[in-house]
Amino acid sequence: MSLTHGWVLIATQVLAFAVLIAAIGIRSRRWYLIWLSVSLLAGVACAAFVFWFINDQGLSQDSPPVTFWIWIVAVGVSAVVLIAGWRSAGWPRRSAALISAPLCLLCAALAINAWVAYFPTVQTVWDRATGNEPDRWIDISTLADMQRNGVIPTQGVVVKITTPDTASGFSHRQEYVYLPPAWFKSTPPPPLPAVMMFSGEFGRPDDWLRSTVLLNTLDDFTARHGGNGPVLVFPDAGGQFSNDTECVNGTRGNAADHLTKDFVPFVVSKFGVSSNPANWGIAGWSSGGTCALMLAVMHPELFSTIVDIDGQFGPNAGTREQTLARLFDGDLDAWKAFDPRSVIIQHGRYDGMALWFGASSNTQPEYREGQPTDPSPTVSADWGTDSVDQGVIAHSTCELVSQYGIDCAVVPIHGSHDLVSAGHAFTDALPWLAARIGTPGVRPIPMPGAK
Repeated sequence: MSLTHGWVLIATQVLAFAVLIAAIGIRSRRWYLIWLSVSLLAGVACAAFVFWFINDQGLSQDSPPVTFWIWIVAVGVSAVVLIAGWRSAGWPRRSAALISAPLCLLCAALAINAWVAYFPTVQTVWDRATGNEPDRWIDISTLADMQRNGVIPTQGVVVKITTPDTASGFSHRQEYVYLPPAWFKSTPPPPLPAVMMFSGEFGRPDDWLRSTVLLNTLDDFTARHGGNGPVLVFPDAGGQFSNDTECVNGTRGNAADHLTKDFVPFVVSKFGVSSNPANWGIAGWSSGGTCALMLAVMHPELFSTIVDIDGQFGPNAGTREQTLARLFDGDLDAWKAFDPRSVIIQHGRYDGMALWFGASSNTQPEYREGQPTDPSPTVSADWGTDSVDQGVIAHSTCELVSQYGIDCAVVPIHGSHDLVSAGHAFTDALPWLAARIGTPGVRPIPMPGAK
């Protein structure tokens, strides 16, 4: 049962509206003139406060859907109706008023969820709430038993891991590794390529696994390639759901050091994946796409292939001034150390790197071959603006990186800026990505638009 469209969403909204009308009920003309007007003003005030809060905290550069604002207004209306109408109402109407406010709040939450598709189905909500995990999600001890017994699964498995924080001191949650069937075919396992995966601004390391079609995509891919596929790894870049580190070292923790100095070495040593940067990709959606681009250009000794789906120009925690203050305590040099444009210009020409930029925008596809000559000092005038148009961001980024030797393609996404669409975008990119990082048995294919 979908939570992003369909009858569950519609039925909940109809119920909430009906209960709100019942809570208002039939009252005196004077009550309508005074208290209904006050309730509408309260609803508008609630929406104004939420709008200010979203922009002040830099929670999103895109505007939430209209339905979200309607239900936020309804929350304010229902609260005033509950308080102002309590004494004059009977218990049936009081009961409706008590139920109305949480129902309206639920509808606002469902509107946000329909926007970002964090919980695509009722089942995903249930699994999150109960901690339910599929059978193929195993721990390290179960993995060791499988290896000892020579078990070769027909589908990939997800291993729950606890990585160190020795180099970073970054407090993090449980992390995950996806192992394709080919990993189990020998002891020690073959040095397969790996891809580091990031989700959006708020969330958990397993969001890609729970909220997208990723596992189905990987099952189909490995089935077509004799069990071969890359190892996908899902680190924790936040430490907690609401801690938006943007994958940098800063006031919210040394996330970058955890990802590059704790996590990557652990995965290489524990799972025997290749340590060659030519065999490592990095991918992400939204702020996770920003992380992917940023970490790759900062660490070409670790990564060679990037899939950036709806990322931004750089770390973003509001305006540039807010980002500087919130992530770097006002330290401009610290910001420059994690700003992709500054990093790229400081580094100079890159060799052997490529970027697939998926954009959920009405934009044109584009391919730019990395220039073989010394970098040009010219960059797009749009770079670094506060534009929220993913097409502008994608094309400006592609223009910049190509001047520094990075092959780049802008690939329009047939969907919205949400996790479900991100999953389909990664499905499109996977054959190219897997081949480019050297997955056994996968034929190289050109980047979209390349000859």
